[in-house]
Amino acid sequence: MEGLIGKKIGMTSIHTEAGKNISCTVVEALPNVITQVKTEETDGYFALQLGYGEAKEKNTSQQMMGHFAKANTTPKRKLVEFRDFEIQKTQGEEIAISDVFTEGDKVHAVGTSKGKGFQGVVKRHGFRGVGDATHGQHNRLRAPGSIGAASYPAKVMKGMRMAGRTGGKRNKIKNLQVVKILAEKNLLLIKGAIPGHKGSFVIIERA
Repeated sequence: MEGLIGKKIGMTSIHTEAGKNISCTVVEALPNVITQVKTEETDGYFALQLGYGEAKEKNTSQQMMGHFAKANTTPKRKLVEFRDFEIQKTQGEEIAISDVFTEGDKVHAVGTSKGKGFQGVVKRHGFRGVGDATHGQHNRLRAPGSIGAASYPAKVMKGMRMAGRTGGKRNKIKNLQVVKILAEKNLLLIKGAIPGHKGSFVIIERA
């Protein structure tokens, strides 16, 4: 699936000609460098490995330094493989926003959600509390309630919604719309929200 690696800058809003206000996520997608070309003959499938963001040489292993040297490029922070690219380019070349996306395209956005630490069932799963606080309830509005079963199966089943670590997971939001492209600034304005904090890497795929 064709796509690019970008960095989430933040959110803004734009106005349409009809006067409608649209909330958008701003993604900076600098030209991605093709660090490896996989073919049917050598790998059994066709794909392009793209690199994004500059990395320090001291933080890059010797094996990866050799990998980047083959592509005649500097070390990259983020590498992602995209299959079924229709663009015919060779190793070491760059792919810009205009090569992949146009305004109005539908895209999928992949990112890592913000980590929220250990949370209770109200924040993690949207529980609304035990019930009527006037009928003998004391300080139980945010409690999970009963989690066990009867004598059979006499255990808590896997998948029970309980308190625990929240966020920090890879999420994919489908069928978002590219509202505007600022090619000279390498910016994509995508309608809606995308997982991740400001400055985090995101993957934008064609739907």
